[in-house]
Amino acid sequence: MYSSKPSIVYGFHGLDKTTALKILLQEDNFRHSTNKYDWLGSGVYFWENNLERAKQYAIQDSKRKNSSIKEPFVLAAVIELGNCLDLLDQKYNDFLKVAYTQLKQDLEAEDIEIPTNKGFSSNDFDFKARELDCAVIRYACALAEEAGEPFDSVRAAFIEGTPLYEGARFYSENHIQLAIINPDCIKGIFLPREKQK
Repeated sequence: MYSSKPSIVYGFHGLDKTTALKILLQEDNFRHSTNKYDWLGSGVYFWENNLERAKQYAIQDSKRKNSSIKEPFVLAAVIELGNCLDLLDQKYNDFLKVAYTQLKQDLEAEDIEIPTNKGFSSNDFDFKARELDCAVIRYACALAEEAGEPFDSVRAAFIEGTPLYEGARFYSENHIQLAIINPDCIKGIFLPREKQK
């Protein structure tokens, strides 16, 4: 009764400029990320209402070895969340606990080791290689699909970066992330404008 939320949000996606322009001109589409460490499972990832973080990401990614981003760029999208696995809502947190328990039982029955979350490096305190979280999200999505109520999107807060000041529990790169599973949730794509004076 009290879990309704705005169904339309702005999302920002950092990527290479050439790819972005092809998507904008409808010559290509966003690609679903399907890595086993994607913390919100498979989908097209967006920063919710956070243009600056998307810019930072595109610049950071362009500096990585073998990055597909040659010229950092950001596209904006109007997104309808649809049936959202919203991990800022208690009922979905409770559902995710159930999904984890069932996944663990299934893997144990098959004598398969459960994945773990870990860092890409020794100084990766926020564990960006989220293999466990990815597996649980994918399992939860499969359960919802089996029940005839597939999720269109996943939404969660990500605590990331360095403390903003000594003793802080607020971090420099905190954000709300979206993984859009159903591409029909992306209602429009546009170039974000800078604020006019």
